[in-house]
Parts: sequence; structure tokens; C-alpha cells
Amino acid sequence: MPTVSNPPLENPTLEALMPTPPASIAVLLQRPVAVFGAGVSGQGVLALLAAIGAPGTLYDERAEGAVRAFSPNRAATHGLVVYSPGFAPEHAWLAAARAAGCTCLGELDFASLFWRGELLAVTGTNGKTTLTEFLAHALGTAGRRARAAGNVGYPFSRFVVEQTEHVDVAVVEVSSFQAETLEYLQPTGLIWTNFAEDHLERHPGLAAYFSAKWRLLERTPPESVFVGSSVQRYARETGHRLPAPGVVATEGRPADPRLAGTAFAGYPQYENFLLAAAWWRRRGLPESALYAAARSFPLGRHRLARVGEKRGVAFWNDSKATNFHAVEAALATFAAPVLWIGGGKAKGGDLAGFVRRIAPKVRHAFLIGETQPELARLCREHRVPATPCGSLEDAVRGAFAKAAAGEHVLLSPGFASFDMFRGYDDRGRQFENLVENL
Repeated sequence: MPTVSNPPLENPTLEALMPTPPASIAVLLQRPVAVFGAGVSGQGVLALLAAIGAPGTLYDERAEGAVRAFSPNRAATHGLVVYSPGFAPEHAWLAAARAAGCTCLGELDFASLFWRGELLAVTGTNGKTTLTEFLAHALGTAGRRARAAGNVGYPFSRFVVEQTEHVDVAVVEVSSFQAETLEYLQPTGLIWTNFAEDHLERHPGLAAYFSAKWRLLERTPPESVFVGSSVQRYARETGHRLPAPGVVATEGRPADPRLAGTAFAGYPQYENFLLAAAWWRRRGLPESALYAAARSFPLGRHRLARVGEKRGVAFWNDSKATNFHAVEAALATFAAPVLWIGGGKAKGGDLAGFVRRIAPKVRHAFLIGETQPELARLCREHRVPATPCGSLEDAVRGAFAKAAAGEHVLLSPGFASFDMFRGYDDRGRQFENLVENL
């Protein structure tokens, strides 16, 4: 694919509204920018480059129309590389770029150079998407111009192009993949919901995973940092000092009757609300507006939602649960052991410990995906009845056949979906269709 030379903007005021990047970056934009990854992040970077009139070249090993290889000769033609979150820091292409003297920035980091408004960063092991969407919703209902972006599926690079002049507050979900190499992003606020093992297929241990997220905290004003109880525990255990004003007690809190009937009435979403409320109060915003927003907020799909009942058996879709912590939170909401559908693509972590912890909450497990054989072995070891299933359909039908009226069938996989599905949303939709067709 040849280098794309972007024409001048049809609306030249957009570029004028964006801040000028540092001189060290501005000079690099005079040469073609290498964009790694043809997914939504890469396409967002190309859109941002077009908005500032800078040339870009797209690289992706599999995408149609992209350059499929990044050689040292290719690297020598670029001064700046902007890469998607799926590229680990040690990726061979990034190593080649650095060896050639290129500056390498993640998509979010690069896009932040062109944003003038507020930027509230939201991170955590679980709940960050819901909290990001809720805060954007709450700010909107309170009369602020705000919108969610980042790891919610709306890359910040595209957000900057489309929302500059229309939005004042960007509520940005930030994953550990995006946070680990930050150099320029400076959030005006940070909410860190919780911390538990996840993404250990990418990070070489729990400490590295925590350190990746810690980079966000280091780049945020201390008085604007808010962290939940599990983050506080790990910080104490590892000698990390948290700013005192942002320490929020989020576990074991009594129910708030004002949240009855909302998505935040109980855990795990109640933890999100407590953190949102702490940030909201610090901003001096009216508490009544936040509670009103909670009552009107629609929880996103595939997040522990009851999706049907057949013969008295209730079916729950929690497909977004892609790690152990999320499964344990879901299981904790049920008074009696459930019929659990779990398994998928491994992400590292203490699998044996996970099965041991959930064993008392699972009456029968129906196992799918890449992790099925190991899960089946561990279920036997911990005396959890388990049925290996060749497909999600087999699991749903098997659970339905085993369940009695009044019981619950829970899809809360605990693992990534990409061994069998296009994503957690595809997995959740298929589950809902299978339940509907029972």
C-alpha cells in the first residue's frame, strides 16, 4: 500500500482547534507516519492524520490493502510509529522501528496530543466499561458536554477528530495495554475501580500488570485520583504509596436505598457508583443529578443480565466476564450454587486457585473452549461435577437438561472468546439466541 498523502482539511478550523504537538513530534509528522494495526484503532489514527494533513502508511500482517511486513528498510522511511493496543512493546516490528531510530507511540498516547478538553481516565480489572459509559451519561444529564471513548470501542484518535468543538469532557476507558507505554497522556482525573489477576498472557506477572496501570496514576494530579479497595490492598502489599484523598472504601458497604431498582443496586456495580460519587463530589457537582442518572442509565449488554426463563430455569448472560475476578463477582450474586458455563481462550493466572474458589458456588460446570481439558481436570480435583462440551450449543442444552425449576444457568466464561467467537459480544449474542430457541 503506498503512503497516503492527506489533502488539506475541508474544514480548516478543526486543525486550528487542536493543540500543537511538541516540536519533537511535529517534525516527525513531516514524514510518513507508520500506523501498526488495521483495526478500529489504526483506522482512527489514519483519520486523525488526515485531519492534520499528515501522511500515513498502514501496516498489518493480515489486512487487505495494508503493507504486510515491516522491514528495516521500511523502518528507515519513517520517523514516527503509532501502534494499536494489540502490539506488545516487545513486538518485532516495534523493535525494528526503535532500532531505526523511530519514535513509537500508542494510539491513545498519540491522540492525546491533539485534545484540549478534560480527560477523565477510567481503568480497572472489571467494571471500567460500565463506569466509563455511566459517567459520560451522568455528565450529559447534568448539562456537561461529555462522551465515552477509548477502550469502549471508540478509539480516542477518532474521538478527537469527531468530537473536538462538540465535547468538553472525554471519559476514556484505558486498558493496561494502552497504559503500559504512556509518555504524553496527562489525565485531569483517574478512577481505578479494582485490581485482580488478568492479562497475564501479555504481562509477565501480576506486578507488571499493576505497574502498567500505575503509569496512569503517575500522570494524574494526586488530588484527582480515586481508587477502590482492592487497588489499595495490592498497593500496600507492594509498597506503592497512594494519594490519601483518593482512597475510597468500596467493599462491604451497606446498600444505598436510593439506588434500588438501578444497575448499581448491588455489587459489583455498586463499587462503580461509589467511585463515581467520590469523583462527582470532588468536582462539586450536585449529588441529586448523579442519582437521577443512575435511574436512567441502561446497563450495556452481556453484563450479568437475565435473558430468559424456560420451564422455570433462569438464564443469565455475563459474556463480558473475561477474567476470574468477574466470574467470582457474578457467582457471588446468587444465593445457591448455579449451573455454570465457562471456558475459553487462556489469559494466564492461577487456574487451580480460581476453580478452588468457585467450587462451592457451582452445582455443575459445562465447559467450552481452549481451556476445557484443564478446567475439567481441576473440576474433578475439586469435586465439581463437570461436562466437557464441544460447542456453546451443547453447553446450553446440557445445562437446561440438568437444571431444575428455580435454578439458574449462568454464562460467565472467565476467559477470552477468540478461540471460538469473534468477541465477547458475539459469544453473548449466540448464547441469547440459543436460550431463545430452546
